[in-house]
Amino acid sequence: MINKVKAGNRYIGDGEPVYIIVEIGINHNGSMELAKKLIDGAVFAGCDAVKFQKRTPELCVPRDQWSIERDTPWGRISYLEYRNHMEFGFSEYEQIDAYCKHKGIDWFVSAWDEEAVEFIEQFDPILYKVSSASLTDFDLLQRIKKTDKPMILSTGMSTMEEIEETVEFLNSNKLMLAQATSTYPCNVRELNLSVIRTYKEKFPGVPIGYSGHETGLAPTLAAVAMGATFIERHLTIDRAMWGSDQAASIEIGGMFKLVKDIRDIEKALGDGKKKFYETELSSKKKLRRVSKENKVAV
Repeated sequence: MINKVKAGNRYIGDGEPVYIIVEIGINHNGSMELAKKLIDGAVFAGCDAVKFQKRTPELCVPRDQWSIERDTPWGRISYLEYRNHMEFGFSEYEQIDAYCKHKGIDWFVSAWDEEAVEFIEQFDPILYKVSSASLTDFDLLQRIKKTDKPMILSTGMSTMEEIEETVEFLNSNKLMLAQATSTYPCNVRELNLSVIRTYKEKFPGVPIGYSGHETGLAPTLAAVAMGATFIERHLTIDRAMWGSDQAASIEIGGMFKLVKDIRDIEKALGDGKKKFYETELSSKKKLRRVSKENKVAV
């Protein structure tokens, strides 16, 4: 069964280069200038796409949390005010769309509510991401499915039963699944990368990837070696910067190294067919030992 999904001008799935997504999310802290710097960082690192998050705060923030105050770069304000400060509007997304096209990098969003989907549809994104928090929001899932766009579904904070129910509900040949654990940053003991193989067996035909929230690069590289067809990691200018996701993010230099190492792993994995390489010939002539009873011409 072919497990590839076309997103924009690319195919994502087995046999294709790993699709590397930079999660900018809300690490722009409401600043268009910072957002563009993060896009530049993703381009510099050689990533394939950047992703933002789009919410309608009045729908996504529980009403009993609206008035809770918190300290922010805009002073001490209510949680609802803070969420609105973090949201980009039409003008900002126009700039994002134009800037990404100019830089030659894909962009899309995690849409957290149906109004957010309506909003983003104005920009005709190549795909949608569904956050782990929304895995059981069938109204949202149905609205995204109606766009007929590919969908990446993160599976953090979910049981296998919930995931199976959602996959069955969507019944889509444009679905991709990402193993994830929704802790920021995540302890390596809870990453459970072997679930990538479990998903590949349980959901044949569905491209499987990895959305990581750990510190460091090694687990993400291991996910690629285990067969992840797409990777998502958060990017930041500075991990010490203000913001809830900064500590679980990678700085630009680290992202550059991650992309380089992923491309090296792709080359090193090969095709699984054992070969004798011409470059081994001199070593074979010098080092190969053959018993007299079973002498084989070198």
